[in-house]
Amino acid sequence: MNIVKGMIEDTSFLKKILVIGVPVALQGLLNTTVNLVDNLMIGTLGENAIAAVGLANKVFFVFSLLLFGTVSGSGILAAQYWGVQDIKSIRKVLGMSLWIGLLASALFLIPSVIKPELVMRIFSTSDTTISLGAKYLIIAAISYPFTAVTNCYVAMLRAVNQVKAPVAISCMTIVINITLNYILIFGKFGAPAMGVAGAALATLIARICEMFVLLCIVYIGKSPVAAKLSELLGYTKEFLRKYAATVTPVICNEFMWGLGVTMYSLAYGRMGDNAVAAITIAQTIQDLLLVLFQGLSAATAVILGNVLGAGELKTAERYAKNAQIMQFMLTAVMMVLCIALRWKFIGLYQISEEVALDVSACLIAFSLFMPFKMYNYVNIVGVLRSGGDTKFCLFLDCAGVWCIGIPLAFLGGLVWKLPIYVVYTLVMTEEIFKFIFGYLRYRKKKWIRNLTIE
Repeated sequence: MNIVKGMIEDTSFLKKILVIGVPVALQGLLNTTVNLVDNLMIGTLGENAIAAVGLANKVFFVFSLLLFGTVSGSGILAAQYWGVQDIKSIRKVLGMSLWIGLLASALFLIPSVIKPELVMRIFSTSDTTISLGAKYLIIAAISYPFTAVTNCYVAMLRAVNQVKAPVAISCMTIVINITLNYILIFGKFGAPAMGVAGAALATLIARICEMFVLLCIVYIGKSPVAAKLSELLGYTKEFLRKYAATVTPVICNEFMWGLGVTMYSLAYGRMGDNAVAAITIAQTIQDLLLVLFQGLSAATAVILGNVLGAGELKTAERYAKNAQIMQFMLTAVMMVLCIALRWKFIGLYQISEEVALDVSACLIAFSLFMPFKMYNYVNIVGVLRSGGDTKFCLFLDCAGVWCIGIPLAFLGGLVWKLPIYVVYTLVMTEEIFKFIFGYLRYRKKKWIRNLTIE
């Protein structure tokens, strides 16, 4: 109780968490709301449509994780540079993240547009699912470059503690996306009824608007990240060395972890459309519960990065402990809400009783593993990475997914023929492994480093 009391009385920490964490969590909630509304609208087209769009979005999922690795790693450096008010270096970091983000978007865009059916065949053997998914993917993939630019700028804005504009823009994007979903999916106001292709087109238009408005706000408002083209280029060898040492492990981490999670989808996709529909719905509901932890981990990374860059190492250690205490308190609340409200969420979908029961069981399994999963989320993304301990994070995430999660997914789903909720439970056991070794690493304090002077 004394530890909790100490965290509550640490007003400087709480103020920073609220200022940064709440807007980030709100933005995550808004984005997740769009996904939920998408699923609800697409769900009226049938369970095949849910499965098709869910699998098609696995391409975006892998891309987004590669992008998240880029902006997350870049944000580590940018936050520490902001601690010493080195705006010139922050703009160089932005330039590097834009180059990598746009290159990554091209790698996923090209095959998705040229051979969408072939890409979909990776995830499913159902001809109906492949056909519907390809119609969605060929349009949605065009949004990837716009998403890359937006995410790079948003990460830099967070690093310099400017988090309000991204939230306001997300609100606008949501209104555009949901409105166009309604019009284009169902053919309202004279528009053709495009089904899943309409949902993809709505996403594309919303992403274009999002990027355009964000850039206008950044440059008209003369933000610290409002860099000229020349300021985005011209990297010294020392800068490139520091950037590569910090960011490359994070990029590899997110990509390999995302590729591993996509392997789960390969297993789920071969368990049938009902299994895919159940896990897609369960994960969408889970995302609503994760937004607070997204905000907490993002705020922790920025706050620790700022104080580490300023050389306040003892303060960083105190803030990290407070963040973990807050995480455990939030987890207890979210566990209760997930179990108590799961049927309220499930009732929003037009699905069969069999799929509904599977979704319920998946959510119960998720709740039981939340203490481990949420600790890992905040510890890896928020604490360990903030001081550049990115190589260990790479090991921790990849070992959990590739050595534990993936083998159990394929054994449970394809060899032992277990129900989807049992397979999902087996997959979640990787979080226990990450919890044990992640906590031990945190206790060693190797993450407490000032990267700006190393």
